Amino acid sequence: MTGRTSLAFRITALCLAVAGVAVVVAGLVSARLVLSTSREVSRQALADQADVVAGQLEVGRAGRLRAVEVLRGQGIDLVRIGPDGGLVGAAPAVRAVRDTGVRSGTAGTRLVEVRPGVALVQETATGNGPGRELLRNIAVALGFGLLVAAVAGWLLGKLVARPLRRTAEVARTMSGGRRDLRAPEHGPAEVAEVGGAVNALADALARSEARQREFLLSVSHELRTPLTAVSGFAESLADGVVSGAEVPGVGRTISEEAHRLDRLVTDLLDLARLGADDFRVDLAAVDLVDVVSSAAQVWRARCAAKGVEFRLELPPGPTVRRTDARRLRQVLDGLLENALRLTPAGKPVVLALDDVLQVRDGGPGLSDDDYRVAFRKGALHAKYERSRPVGTGVGLALVHGLVTRLGGTIEAGPAPEGGAAFTVRLPHA
Repeated sequence: MTGRTSLAFRITALCLAVAGVAVVVAGLVSARLVLSTSREVSRQALADQADVVAGQLEVGRAGRLRAVEVLRGQGIDLVRIGPDGGLVGAAPAVRAVRDTGVRSGTAGTRLVEVRPGVALVQETATGNGPGRELLRNIAVALGFGLLVAAVAGWLLGKLVARPLRRTAEVARTMSGGRRDLRAPEHGPAEVAEVGGAVNALADALARSEARQREFLLSVSHELRTPLTAVSGFAESLADGVVSGAEVPGVGRTISEEAHRLDRLVTDLLDLARLGADDFRVDLAAVDLVDVVSSAAQVWRARCAAKGVEFRLELPPGPTVRRTDARRLRQVLDGLLENALRLTPAGKPVVLALDDVLQVRDGGPGLSDDDYRVAFRKGALHAKYERSRPVGTGVGLALVHGLVTRLGGTIEAGPAPEGGAAFTVRLPHA
């Protein structure tokens, strides 16, 4: 955090910079306009006086001397121009007239108005004249503008930074685990938007943590069930309660529960590793007919053992996609296991391949709301654990993650057989 300046300081500095630039630019433009206007007014006044003086050259000497005195009192020098072009007057004024070529014009900072026999010369600005006064006024305006800008910037910075600081405090408190605080949603639109985004994040975190708690509870229940069975039957064997012809059956039960426990742990590990870099996916051109046919051999037998009709629908030719055959088989096994669990005896389970892969069943199906959350961890498990034979709540979430890592998409919807249909689309090779 060291080395960073506050928002209030930055806004104040920005206001100062903008005000400074505005005052300087306005001052320079104003100075140019004022000086230009002043010079033009002085030129016109000097021209009028030159006309008057030229008309009085024929009056007496006393009148000319008085005119010279009056002109000097106004800061104007008079230069007589002889018939031969000779110039008589103060040296600086003579030089100015000579510099203009004995024509009306400007010589440095002096205005020159030439009439027959006479020229008037006037200094338009001196070091202590209007120019310095104008610069002094500009400097005063600049200082006042900067002061006002500093105060306005400081107040604006405080006004904007206050809700941001409150939002930062709420975010820091949220990092400690609290979800009941809310950031202020007032102030400028952008600041209010930040507060709204933080509040939306807090709500999303609260919902996500609630779902995770529900999921952990359901997983804990699923883990406890096979562990209880394994522990109980193992104790029965150890205590001699089970003996003789009952031992093989107990052994099979322990093996089935252990296998169920292993499958659940494997699914959880795979689900946790899906987002990791070390989750290996070997993409290659794969004929889906081979993968589907291999899976069908296993699941046809398992469906027959449960009295469920198994149907296989294959295209007439190869269907090549870019995928990982091992991970795709894992997807098919997860979908078929889910379908078989819900399909009653005499109803069908369909594994179909055309342009897409489909697993359909004749089970009870799902509602429209269920299809939207079907791939969320534990969502269907929490809803149907007391009314249907549900799994661990992990399988469909794992299937969705695997399909996504394979670069494909999966959708859930109603099946023509009466149950649910899961459609997988994979990228072409």
